[in-house]
Amino acid sequence: MKLPNVLRGKLVTDSQIIDDGAVVFDEVVLKAGVASEILTDEEAEAAVNVEGYILPGLVDVHCHGGGGESFPNAETTDQALVAIMEHRKHGTTSLVASGVTAAADVLEARAKTLTELCKAGELAGIHFEGPFVSHERCGAQDPTYIVDPDPQLTSKLIDICEGYCVTMTLAPEKPKAYGPGSVAEALIEGGALPSWGHTDSGPEHVRAALEYSREKLSETAPRSPKATATHLFNGMRPIHHRDPGPVPEFLADAAGDGAILELIADGVHVAPDMVRAVYETLGRDALVFVTDAMAATGMPDGSYQLGPQAVTVKDGVARLTGGDSIAGGTSHLLDQVRLLVEGGYVPLVDAVYMATKQGASILGDDTIGHLNAGAKGDVLVVDEKFAPVSVYRRGELV
Repeated sequence: MKLPNVLRGKLVTDSQIIDDGAVVFDEVVLKAGVASEILTDEEAEAAVNVEGYILPGLVDVHCHGGGGESFPNAETTDQALVAIMEHRKHGTTSLVASGVTAAADVLEARAKTLTELCKAGELAGIHFEGPFVSHERCGAQDPTYIVDPDPQLTSKLIDICEGYCVTMTLAPEKPKAYGPGSVAEALIEGGALPSWGHTDSGPEHVRAALEYSREKLSETAPRSPKATATHLFNGMRPIHHRDPGPVPEFLADAAGDGAILELIADGVHVAPDMVRAVYETLGRDALVFVTDAMAATGMPDGSYQLGPQAVTVKDGVARLTGGDSIAGGTSHLLDQVRLLVEGGYVPLVDAVYMATKQGASILGDDTIGHLNAGAKGDVLVVDEKFAPVSVYRRGELV
């Protein structure tokens, strides 16, 4: 009989760092806590001593690719698996694959491929970023394929995903975005969440969309009782005190225990000082770190593809070829934890929480994002500089 894994070292929990902590796990976590209190003599003898930190496996709910492959362009499961493994080997053990705005037949085809990987347990879910977004704030979304919200297409995509559609990004100012007979209604009734973003809206539509989301989710909470906002600040009209745009409404709603706000905390999309300010204002339960990563993650500078759009990566920053728009991220989620913690912007416990437990709450999965007994055996070991040392997924070394 195979003995469970036993790791001993600085254990990061939801609330503290246990200096002499331990976790015992196979496919699931059997126990975790203070080493001297939970380990038998046999387990203490077998324990692998960790020099850095023991973390839960990370959870990324907005990712377009990595390792040279892109989910919006993956025609086979093997192509998509390359991107999954790029992030998994850096500690992201639960990953939501994100599409981009494209023609309906392309969205349907990608949904079928990605659903196969969800059913196989390789992906945690699917996120559609578009096609019901703002032309004015499309960012790297191809405006050719942006259309008005279509509840019928939404329902078709949800059906193809067989319960694995987690979120869809849409602009609240578009017709039929929210309210009876809307895309938001189709999403929530189909088991998914509206993620408001890529928007040029003023306050009125954002507030109304968030209020509708809250009311509808209170009736039928498919995964989480909270809507989300797609990468706060990015793909949105910026704040001005005489033309507030959408951002203050997202902040206000989140402050009232409403929406969970995505942040691409990579130092490129949002300045670390802004991440700190939002975190200190709203607290960790309002925020989730996401990568928005594209194919160039883990790869050298050069030319890549993000859906129908050509992308050029220079100095690690992805932009539309020949343009200025940032075209996705190139960080792993662990890179964001490292940046914020080493820079002194966010305490380690809370940075890990926003890179684990928050994504799990959006997925509605209480078996991931933490190391309490009964959780899946997803464990990440990092060194003192937060570089990955070993990654376990369902108890198996990646």
